[in-house]
Amino acid sequence: MAAEGIRPYGGLVGVLFALMAGHAAAESPLSAIDWLSQPVPAPKRSVVPPQPQTQPQPPARHDETPAVKGAALPKDVAVSVLDGPSPDAVGLLTPAQTGFPHALWGLGLTDEVGAALTRADPVGLPALQGLLVTLLLAEALPPADAGTEGRLLMARVDKLLAMGALEQAQALMDAASPLRSVELFRRAFDVALLTGDEDRACAALAEAPDLAPTLPVRVFCVARAGDWTAAALTLRTAQALGNITPLEDALLSRFLDPDLADQEIYLPPPKPVTPLLWRIYDAIGEPLPTATLPLAFAHADLSERAGWKAQLEAAERLARAGAITPNMLLGLFTQRDPAASGGVWDRVDAFQRFEAAVQAGDLTAVEQRLPLAYARMADAELEVPFATLFADALARLDLTGDAARLAYEMGLLSPDYARLSKSPHAPQDVRGLFLAGLAQGAVKGLAAPDSMARAIAPAFNGSEVVLSEDAHLLIDQNRIGEALLLAMARIEVGLHGEMAKLTEGLALLRKLGLEDTARRTALELMLLERRG
Repeated sequence: MAAEGIRPYGGLVGVLFALMAGHAAAESPLSAIDWLSQPVPAPKRSVVPPQPQTQPQPPARHDETPAVKGAALPKDVAVSVLDGPSPDAVGLLTPAQTGFPHALWGLGLTDEVGAALTRADPVGLPALQGLLVTLLLAEALPPADAGTEGRLLMARVDKLLAMGALEQAQALMDAASPLRSVELFRRAFDVALLTGDEDRACAALAEAPDLAPTLPVRVFCVARAGDWTAAALTLRTAQALGNITPLEDALLSRFLDPDLADQEIYLPPPKPVTPLLWRIYDAIGEPLPTATLPLAFAHADLSERAGWKAQLEAAERLARAGAITPNMLLGLFTQRDPAASGGVWDRVDAFQRFEAAVQAGDLTAVEQRLPLAYARMADAELEVPFATLFADALARLDLTGDAARLAYEMGLLSPDYARLSKSPHAPQDVRGLFLAGLAQGAVKGLAAPDSMARAIAPAFNGSEVVLSEDAHLLIDQNRIGEALLLAMARIEVGLHGEMAKLTEGLALLRKLGLEDTARRTALELMLLERRG
């Protein structure tokens, strides 16, 4: 909490000014994520919208292409605003780092690209999760119709938040921070609430009250700064203006008045639960469990304030989504001895026993403990983080039997899959040979061991895979970003039964030059139980 006596808004005049400061901003679409704290609604104004100018589409130059309609071509020619920088160009990864072209979106329409990003579903495959995050963080020219509102930037941030990638979302917002925005600030504030950094966010709000996220946020921050009188005045003003819900009113009243907090009056959980409401429930001694809340809330349970079991379960959720590193999972799993049995405690016990055997180089113990440890991690769909941590060490051991087979498959799930696929311990049966071929990107002449392999094989055996009209249009127009999202969507549909779509998705990834992603995705499809 900030030092006593700080008055961010300086009395009644300052409070009223802060309440009104954000209202002049133009209305913007609400986030697709319903748990984000919503902004104070702007007053209705009668404005005659400018009439769009109709212009003929210019002929394509060597470095630009016409737009694509529907899933591919837009109805109208896009006109870009030229009087200021577009926040949509902001990124953390340069084209040299991603391998994507600088004109990633071409002449695509901002809202269509944003909608495609919002729909994207990596279906529990870490390779596709990584591809999507890279796409969201890529620095690229904005779509042709991008203005200065940052609509695509907001869609990218919101998708990262939905995936639980709070650190990446915050870094992306920090990169755009010179372009001040109420929308960016309220997202950054929500991230701060979920990561326990709300005091810094409140300090930023005190310096720039015009960013005006929500009225409850102002009450919360003034109270956190120690000025309870100003906080109560802000709350009463919000009540008078009708800019606060009954539940927010009751919660903030309890937050400001310990006597009210001691009363045994049940407050139902809000719908939806926003980060601010979650934090206030926690502050008044009525914490809401995060297990059933959106993934981003799991970060709140990584703090030292949460118990170890809550930390473990949150880490599992986040690691499953690729939102935290395997090393963070390792640190939590080996922090102390398991306190009980069943569920996450069984995973911790099996993990610790196996890790100790690996550290000791005890071949017999590793062979005994690996099958159970791998099965426990598979129960939580954590095979890839587990493989990333241990595959290289296992490859150096002369294992036999089931342990040898598991160690080999873990190598194929690891980042070093290509090298480890050449292990002298690689199985020589039909399945083993096919997996090794996939790791090398060539399965021509190899028998497919099952239905999944039969769907994967045409994308890697030199067959001519027929791509859809949408895919051809996007490729012809060099709209690489949308084509990557289309490939991901095809694989998602394939996992729900249309295996020909899965074949097309993998072939499209390879055609776009994402060979590593295509191979890792194919290996994960073979080795993980992710069947929709």
